[in-house]
Amino acid sequence: MRAVVQRVTRAEVRVDGVVVGAIGAGLAILLGVGRLDGEAEADRLAGRLARLRIFPDEAGRFDRSLLDTGGAALVISQFTLYGDASKGNRPSFGEAADPALAEPLYERVCEQLAAAGVTPVERGSFGARMQLELVNDGPVTIVVEAAAR
Repeated sequence: MRAVVQRVTRAEVRVDGVVVGAIGAGLAILLGVGRLDGEAEADRLAGRLARLRIFPDEAGRFDRSLLDTGGAALVISQFTLYGDASKGNRPSFGEAADPALAEPLYERVCEQLAAAGVTPVERGSFGARMQLELVNDGPVTIVVEAAAR
């Protein structure tokens, strides 16, 4: 599994012009599921995301997590994170999981974030064409992976 994580002051996702998920301060998480991923990777990634220390402490150091700050999470499925453009100009998505595998693992990451104490955990619409609007705070953007075993 692979996540592109952006620290945000606000974020929202729309499907057909309708807001389906929105948060204030927290993390916008673009989540890709690989074809070899399973529940163990979903659980590991959710734990890492909940505890990822990318919020500033009183000294301005990255030392606080979503759990420390009470921040929210907006999780968007994005199979294109597994796009491989190393050969030619059109990316291949052969390493991305099929939707039948990816959707339950995407949901599991969201559920595990909530179980860890992140609230709220908002979602996009799996498989839909979405528009994401956010204000990246910093800007801070981190890539986090939970490699398939």
